[in-house]
Amino acid sequence: MLIVGIGTLMMAAPQDKDAKQVYLDKCSVCHGEDGKGQTAKGKKLKVKDVASADVKKMTDADFLNAVLKGKGQDMDGFEKELGADMCNKISTYMRSLAK
Repeated sequence: MLIVGIGTLMMAAPQDKDAKQVYLDKCSVCHGEDGKGQTAKGKKLKVKDVASADVKKMTDADFLNAVLKGKGQDMDGFEKELGADMCNKISTYMRSLAK
């Protein structure tokens, strides 16, 4: 997405994108478009399906914290890159994939 300013061309910030698009850009390489974790990288890292009992029993706060701060050695946090608001939207979107 491009935003045209007066005399300049600027890239839109990640916050300007919707949560689904950011998820597809940043998260789906491991978690898959459907949240099942059945990508090559997801299988290698043993990513859990968002619909699994283990993930469903996580509190919303714990789930959000994983997106914000990362989880283990293999998942980086996205708070600095995307901001807390977008991370919250991504968490909500990911939870919706479990339904």
